[in-house]
Amino acid sequence: MDNVKKALITGIAGQDGSYLTELLLSKGYEVYGIIRWDSIFTTQRIDHLYQDPHIKGTRLFLKHGDLTDSASIIKLITEIKPDEIYHLGAQSHVRVSFEMPEYTVNTNALGTLRILEAIRISKLPIKFYMAASSEMFGGINSPQNENTPFCPKSPYACSKVFGYDITKLYREAYGIFAANGIFYNHESPRRGDTFVTKKITRGIARIKAGLDKKLYLGNLDAKRDWGFAPEYIEAMYSILQQPKPDDFVIATGESCSVKGFLEKAFDYAGLGDYQQYVEIDPYYYRPSEVNVLIGDSSKAKEKLGWKSKINFNELAKIMIDADFRKYGLTPPGEGDGILKEKFPNRWWKVD
Repeated sequence: MDNVKKALITGIAGQDGSYLTELLLSKGYEVYGIIRWDSIFTTQRIDHLYQDPHIKGTRLFLKHGDLTDSASIIKLITEIKPDEIYHLGAQSHVRVSFEMPEYTVNTNALGTLRILEAIRISKLPIKFYMAASSEMFGGINSPQNENTPFCPKSPYACSKVFGYDITKLYREAYGIFAANGIFYNHESPRRGDTFVTKKITRGIARIKAGLDKKLYLGNLDAKRDWGFAPEYIEAMYSILQQPKPDDFVIATGESCSVKGFLEKAFDYAGLGDYQQYVEIDPYYYRPSEVNVLIGDSSKAKEKLGWKSKINFNELAKIMIDADFRKYGLTPPGEGDGILKEKFPNRWWKVD
């Protein structure tokens, strides 16, 4: 087992963490995930991968730790001695960051610093990946690339700008292999229920199942560059396999409004006009709105050989099919067909 690569993942129980775990296990890695202590299990997305650590051949291990606790981070890095660290853990909901700004910054910004400082202290040749965000751009100068100035418009975005900058600083000052991935919105059936795409597809399934009559949303005019999460995870992995650390924008290059996503999703589900079911709740508006985000991933295409395959229309179908199954409904099935056609050799579990 000495030649087996080790990866440490923060945020392993999230959407990206679960897909990344599957990818790394498929490549023969030992994977260690940091989870916060809780009296209930919050690891549903990786339950299909988990085995008792006493079983011979187990390669996934969960460790308690917290991004707000330097001691736990230093202890884990020192004990595990990972070859790669994928830093995905964060308070990742933009709207919530306005309600919990201090916690968001402490977790996201200082959490990144704590990991980088632990790597520096350890003197281990660890490759570090920082999950940055398109929200850092604030919607200016579309499409945005690696040279676009940041203009954060939320505590979440501000925390990510700090994380991005401190990652670059430790790369330049200490020679650490530290890279940033500026990912645009990437969705999947594993997306959290409070994020708008999942809120829409889950709401549609619940309406079809007779459990709900209405779906409550905020700004329908906001435009986002939406991609398919497993594809973005492949880009994440590729970033740490480069000969030198660098920063990359990962995006589809196409934009769709929330209203456009609603129209496609409701039509595909056979519900017709979304306006019969959707009501606007001012609570879901942000104090400072980002109107348009479109990414230019030309650099990733050139250096990583990465280009997205799934557009927002196909994404809606994939997510609706999955949510229909969860509520005992027969899915339209086009989403499943798209997955089989474009990903014949899937490395992740179909949800």
